[in-house]
Amino acid sequence: MPRSEDFGKAQTSSRAPSDRTGRWQMLRGDETAPDDPHRPERFPQFPVPRAPRYRTSRSVVALMLREMSTTYGRSPGGYLWVILEPVGGIALFSLVLAFGLRVKSPGLGTNFPLFYATGTLCMMMYQRGASSVSRSLAFSSSLLFYPGVSYIDAILARFLVHLLTYLLISYLVFGGVLLLFETRAALDIPSIILSLILAALLGLGIGCLNIYLFSTFPLWESLWGIVTFPLLILSTVFYTFEALPAQVRDVLWYNPLVHVIGIMRRGFYPTYGATWTSSSYVLAFAMVPLVIGLFLLRRYHRDILNR
Repeated sequence: MPRSEDFGKAQTSSRAPSDRTGRWQMLRGDETAPDDPHRPERFPQFPVPRAPRYRTSRSVVALMLREMSTTYGRSPGGYLWVILEPVGGIALFSLVLAFGLRVKSPGLGTNFPLFYATGTLCMMMYQRGASSVSRSLAFSSSLLFYPGVSYIDAILARFLVHLLTYLLISYLVFGGVLLLFETRAALDIPSIILSLILAALLGLGIGCLNIYLFSTFPLWESLWGIVTFPLLILSTVFYTFEALPAQVRDVLWYNPLVHVIGIMRRGFYPTYGATWTSSSYVLAFAMVPLVIGLFLLRRYHRDILNR
């Protein structure tokens, strides 16, 4: 017959592992730990704070609404002017070349407005995007001191508003040209969308780098407009890439906007192959200033805001 002390030892040994397991689960904060009458009071369970979900998306949407209301909603003609600006430019180019310079036909096809729209809208997508993104921190500087808003939110908000706005403008302008004129265009929608996205990404990359450069070197902001002014002439807006001499083509090939406009025109003119274009080159060209700009902003964005 076992002694009573041996029976007590057996009970203790059979209960000890479960007690130790329960205490270990409580130390880890496991809410499913079994109830233990010997649970120590010095290990209370506190709720673990969680970061608010979707905080970034809410901040970006709020900044986008603020951007739209302040940029386009201050006057009744705000949105109308954004549409009339490219329409007026395309009409002016068409009239000057068709009647002033008596050019018989554009570089491709027979319709002047469509030819110049394919170049002008790509150029505006890039230029307006780079200008908008480069001033995103200055535009939202008063809100970036709040903990729920970051400099990435401000950049994304301005970029998305610009992208959506000019996608809508491109749809309206191209739709109007195709409805009003006999263009005989055969649409390649993927090429059209690809060219607009590449132009927007190029503007995003240059704009992010210029956020740092404009604030650190104020003279660069004044020189930027002078440096980029020849792009309107050097980006094949008014002519085709194939119309240039071979030596000039070898140099202008490195201009990423030439590729963007070539891809856009390939989307409207079925006989225009534009086999020399490279979307990979444009994407790589856009990513380099974007990565450098984001790296500099991560280190110096607080210094930029405090200037």
